[in-house]
Amino acid sequence: MTGRVAAHRAGAGRPRLADPVLLATPAIARHTEASDTMEAWERFLTGDGSVMVPSRNFVVASWLRSRQLGINPTGRSAPIVASGGAMALLRARNAELLAAAGEVFAQVGEMFSGSRSMMLLTNRDGVILEVAGDPHTLGEGEEIHLTPGGDWREQSIGTNGIGTAIATGRPAQVHASEHFCEGIKAWTCAASPVFEPGTGAMLGVIDISGPPSTYQRNNLSLAVSTARQIELVLAERAMHERMRLLEICLDRVSEADVAGMVAIDRRGRLVHSTGRVPSMVAIGQRVPGLDDSSAVEAWADRLPDGLRPEWFSPVRFDGRSIGAVLVVPSQVRPGTACAVPARTAGEADFDRIIGRSAGMVETKARARRLVGKPVPVLIHGETGVGKELFARAIHGMAAGDEADGGRRPFVVFNCGAVARDLLAGELFGHVRGAFTGATSEGRPGRFEMAHGGTLCLDEIGELPLDLQPVLLRALEEGVIYRLGDGHPRPVNVRLLCLTNRDLLAEVAAGRFRKDLYYRISVTTIRPPPLRERTGDVPVLIEHFNRSLSARHGVPMRRFGPEVMRLVEAYHWPGNVRELRNMVESQLLMAEQPDVEVGELTMETVPAPPGATIAGVATLGMAEHATILQTIRNCNGNLAAAARLLGVSRSTLYRKMSSAHF
Repeated sequence: MTGRVAAHRAGAGRPRLADPVLLATPAIARHTEASDTMEAWERFLTGDGSVMVPSRNFVVASWLRSRQLGINPTGRSAPIVASGGAMALLRARNAELLAAAGEVFAQVGEMFSGSRSMMLLTNRDGVILEVAGDPHTLGEGEEIHLTPGGDWREQSIGTNGIGTAIATGRPAQVHASEHFCEGIKAWTCAASPVFEPGTGAMLGVIDISGPPSTYQRNNLSLAVSTARQIELVLAERAMHERMRLLEICLDRVSEADVAGMVAIDRRGRLVHSTGRVPSMVAIGQRVPGLDDSSAVEAWADRLPDGLRPEWFSPVRFDGRSIGAVLVVPSQVRPGTACAVPARTAGEADFDRIIGRSAGMVETKARARRLVGKPVPVLIHGETGVGKELFARAIHGMAAGDEADGGRRPFVVFNCGAVARDLLAGELFGHVRGAFTGATSEGRPGRFEMAHGGTLCLDEIGELPLDLQPVLLRALEEGVIYRLGDGHPRPVNVRLLCLTNRDLLAEVAAGRFRKDLYYRISVTTIRPPPLRERTGDVPVLIEHFNRSLSARHGVPMRRFGPEVMRLVEAYHWPGNVRELRNMVESQLLMAEQPDVEVGELTMETVPAPPGATIAGVATLGMAEHATILQTIRNCNGNLAAAARLLGVSRSTLYRKMSSAHF
């Protein structure tokens, strides 16, 4: 035990540190002197029960985890777990993350010179991959192994910015005496996780560290913004790689003998699915059993039920695997998972939209009448109500598809997920040398990919005003021009547009063209929010309970009357998506067959009067309330909140900035 802790035991009669100091904020040292924080730490180590505060104080919650992990509080440094060849292998495994952070770290040395600060990048396991910053501070960091190869998980060194950000999945700022181990209390650190675009899996952590004198609030903001910058680079690179994967896959497909195709990127995420292929996951989600922990070539033996190894082919480009394609032949033996179903694909798609409420039954009936009718449809509604499910069902199987194998493409494009400068090229394609960064051979855009089928434009309200007339002309003339090319290319697509915005209000505000609005909204569908679907919550819980338990190989759980009363009373701002996530969480975190009321988070109890979205006075206030509630549901994880809201992360940041969150 340290000398300070021993002295504390000898002087037990000194006044106690008031409990509110530990409960006041998410970080103790922001409101108390360093000596008070040190005293609180010493009391904690001696077992003083008054320090056992609720886990909403993330520092004390981390101290509790550190003690449970058996961390020695007198520790002086983190362990070194990789060096030499092992470090080279670790960097190779994280080459994509390092490359995305390369530009940032190239500037850090000069930016941090003389600041007494340093910036670090770790992998998902908290092992440092890269450091840069003030030379003097880098030297001091080596003394506690704040250097490549150092393992900064809580399991290794207790409470610290990197380890606590990994443990909580949230940004964390740990100052001086808030660290658990005595040897690192002479440091302050601000860390933010870096998440994988599309799946939200944690890839690593960005951390800013230095002596306590360098502490300032905006260190955490800088760490968060740097992490988001790296994520944007990763997203852009992944998008271009997936486009290349699609191009290669489409080149391989023979229109004469193919009933369907699946494209999966090298991280195991579904990129494209068309024709008669078993439904696995939504576009962008990881296919069960497939991930980057094994080579793409090894996936053939790990495919989900309904997909055969003989259909599987890895795709290589520039000397490396960028994903895989599964080509389903038109002749499949009867009785297999991909045999032609008794019902049309359109009916099967509508059957996936679960709900018996009057509003949902009426909406599905209206949508069914649009199957096979070549008119644009605007599907508008709140986030998480299932707009893309309706789009896929409306795409369905039109008359004549039985004869040609049902191979009409269904192409989804999110207008809010791509940088503004890249939108035109993504929609209309480009020719060689059309702009800086263009592929050497050019490539088609989403319109050409959807030729003969359906183009689904998600977040259509995010389309820049200057690009709207180009889209309108393409729809009116049925012709597109790739960037850098004067050659017209005829396209025949059915357009489905999705939005959670009030487009008429956007028209009135001058942010959306009136002529384009009327062109895309020949017919409209509004999937009702979950709070308007009386009686559907129990039905959906039963459906997700059964399907998700089978997917994860875990037992179903029982939602008793009291729990069901609470979830039915909740206003569900994230709608069906939020409900699904709640059920999945209860399945994965199960410790007993019955779900207990205490397992539900505070967000799943009924909202106070006037706090529900239905009670908000204006559309802007409703959007603000929905965003705020969703961020709370995700414990502050903005990446997860963006996925739950069904918008891009850049869109969420913009809305938060404009609403002054």
